[in-house]
Amino acid sequence: MLNVENVSKTYQVGAFGGKKLQAVSEVSFDVQDGEVVSLIGESGSGKSTIGRMILGLITETAGTITMDGVDISTLRQERLKDYYRHVQGVFQDPFSTYNPIFKADRVFKIIKDEFFPEVKGAEWKSMVSRSLRSVGLNPDQCLDKFPHQLSGGQLQRLLIARALLLDIKLLVADEIISMLDASTRIDVLNLLADLKSRGLSILFITHDLSLGYYISDRAVILYQGRVVEKGSTEKIYSNPLHPYTRMLMASVPRLDKKWDEVEIKADVDLRDKYLATGGGCVYYGRCPWGDKDCTQGTPALIEMESDHYVACIRYAEGGSGGQAAPSGEAAASTAAG
Repeated sequence: MLNVENVSKTYQVGAFGGKKLQAVSEVSFDVQDGEVVSLIGESGSGKSTIGRMILGLITETAGTITMDGVDISTLRQERLKDYYRHVQGVFQDPFSTYNPIFKADRVFKIIKDEFFPEVKGAEWKSMVSRSLRSVGLNPDQCLDKFPHQLSGGQLQRLLIARALLLDIKLLVADEIISMLDASTRIDVLNLLADLKSRGLSILFITHDLSLGYYISDRAVILYQGRVVEKGSTEKIYSNPLHPYTRMLMASVPRLDKKWDEVEIKADVDLRDKYLATGGGCVYYGRCPWGDKDCTQGTPALIEMESDHYVACIRYAEGGSGGQAAPSGEAAASTAAG
């Protein structure tokens, strides 16, 4: 359905745009019908930039993004409007989506004016009511209220209900639960799981590994705009291969260990060391196993097993027979040391 192929995004920054910032570099993945794919990475990894390119909010510098075989960068006017009937996004801060001087029902009025101008009042009210109830909301308890009178979870559900009014095939969910309290997070996650069971595809953007594991079929691990590992969520989480993925796993707080036993610290500044090499692996500056070979070129994604890819020079020679990094608890202890 959705295919992201060698997509890059470069921003012009600095005085008069004299410098360039490479936010995304040659990223490729796909999302199939009824599938949840998680984009996982820390702040600055490029995951939200990818989401915005898929939603057509910004344009890619290189590569292609296609939906059902159609390059979305070629869409204009009615064709672009039709694209938004099938692809919608929900973002991190629900309060920023609403105008505080209008009641919550205005987000539905905008959809009606743009996509359903011919639908009469009673029919439209019925459509909105069904959509709200499908996400666990009572229309009588939320439509006539201002945004500040509703919780963050209710506001996010309203936005999902708005998207469901359309013939939506793909929902881009960009950190949609990071600003919600713990009791509300599980409700929204369960809602996404329910939508998946109804056949909706979801691109779930998050920095939280546990959330990615809970919700997704496949995962894409991003670091500094590059894919370092991707594939089946179960395979990545049960057998993380890339040093960065292992670092993320080891950094998850655990009840049975003190925090300083699992925290991973970088000895050098990543960007300075990486730029000083003039290229090579983007993770070189923080990698506990990095050596001069890692500066010779950007590692390609290698399929180590079915639907499990990693971009690390230690796996480059002969697949799994290359200079593989330590595995299991040895990897975590090596990284933590």
